[in-house]
Amino acid sequence: MELRGKQALVTGGARGLGASITRALAGAGASVLVADVRKELARELCEELAQDGREARFVELDVRDAQAVAEVFQELERDGQAVDVLVNNAAVDVSKPIEHLTADEVTRVVSTNLLGPMYLCLETYRRMIARGGGHIVNILSTASNRTWTEAGPYAAGKSGLRAFTHTLFKEAQRDCPGIGVTGIIAGGMETPFILERFPDADVSMLQSPDIVADTVLYALSVPAGSAVSELVVVPRKEPSWP
Repeated sequence: MELRGKQALVTGGARGLGASITRALAGAGASVLVADVRKELARELCEELAQDGREARFVELDVRDAQAVAEVFQELERDGQAVDVLVNNAAVDVSKPIEHLTADEVTRVVSTNLLGPMYLCLETYRRMIARGGGHIVNILSTASNRTWTEAGPYAAGKSGLRAFTHTLFKEAQRDCPGIGVTGIIAGGMETPFILERFPDADVSMLQSPDIVADTVLYALSVPAGSAVSELVVVPRKEPSWP
């Protein structure tokens, strides 16, 4: 996969799956914007990549803030830059029974996991239309297809994002053949997102985030005459799929 001369933006790119995707894109030659709220982790990752001769820089961004998202793209335009590849990866969860959830918790999860990616897509897609190409990858979850207890807001957000991704794919087919849109349904991964909430999780049931990062590269590598609307990558022992 050769991405030299391309610029990618990865939300939640400072750690876990986001960091794996950032490393994979940078390794393929892309200049990567690491968009995150975790300043120190993001800067450390950018420094690590720079030492390896890769190009990455930190962009402080809370995806829940539509104005902040718009300002990132406006600043890039002022600098004569564009986003060729967008990876919407940032996500949060609150693992609680619905009867114990607060309105603030629901808002935080749905705003981060659904509205945030939609804000990024709005800013990116119209600019890709104007340039005649680009690729948007939305990281989904098995929860977008099948849910479980204590996952109400998370499943609602990911299900909504899957529906939005399918709609965007259809509109890209109509509006601009040069734009790719791919949803990646990722199963359980050995990342802080899982292990911080479930410290007793059986890691033998989880997959490496690097596998999912490779799947992102595969989606970007498909020739222009074909399109990949959705990919599923889960551990062999994934309990929540299908």
